[in-house]
Amino acid sequence: MSGHSKWSTIKRKKEKIDGARAKIFTKIGRELAVAVKEGGGPDPKSNAKLKDCIAKAKAANVPNDNIERIIKKAAGEGDGSKYESIVYEGYGPNGVAVIVEALTDNRNRTAGDVRHYFDKFGGNLGTSGCVSFLFSEKGVLVIEREGLSEDTVMGDCLEAGASDFQADEDVFEIYTEPDDFSAVLSDLEAKGYEFVSAEVEMVPTTYTALNDPDSVLKMQRLLDHLEDNDDIQNVWHNWENAEDAE
Repeated sequence: MSGHSKWSTIKRKKEKIDGARAKIFTKIGRELAVAVKEGGGPDPKSNAKLKDCIAKAKAANVPNDNIERIIKKAAGEGDGSKYESIVYEGYGPNGVAVIVEALTDNRNRTAGDVRHYFDKFGGNLGTSGCVSFLFSEKGVLVIEREGLSEDTVMGDCLEAGASDFQADEDVFEIYTEPDDFSAVLSDLEAKGYEFVSAEVEMVPTTYTALNDPDSVLKMQRLLDHLEDNDDIQNVWHNWENAEDAE
């Protein structure tokens, strides 16, 4: 695929999952519960949103027992019904575009926290639509390439209906249209593939580099604070050299 590799971002997410597993499990659990409520019930065969969330949970190594327990609880009128989905958009230092996806039971608290983070670390929270035009919604599947043939994996992915394929040093990145994500995922799972990451993401169409050390530090702290907030599910950004700050 032409464009920027997602692997550096995924590695960063994976490291945060490994370092704060309980918090990540809680966030994914909330997302699963909401998917049951909003997607049409506890059966992933008829609830595509839930099916996609389960794939994301498995890629993050959430145990199957945990997934099943969360789904059963949500189907029995559990916690999922009280959360609402909110998307915030803004700019980090030097105009880096940032999209924040939240599931919250208190929108005033969450909005206040998000605005505080942007203000504190050299950015500003904008209005809806102010940066989303710089991103495209894509299904992104990541497979570790160790022991796998690039030609075989690429052939399987394209046969499954993937729209793009990229081979990185450590992984294969597979891109799909959002509506094709579930079908491609199911096809590749049936072929025995396991995923480092599997979800529908906001993929940047253009990137902004940060060369000033102070801006790099502020951007890193902005992302850390956003990702550590319990109400925030996903943070997407177009920081070109994010991997250099690892």
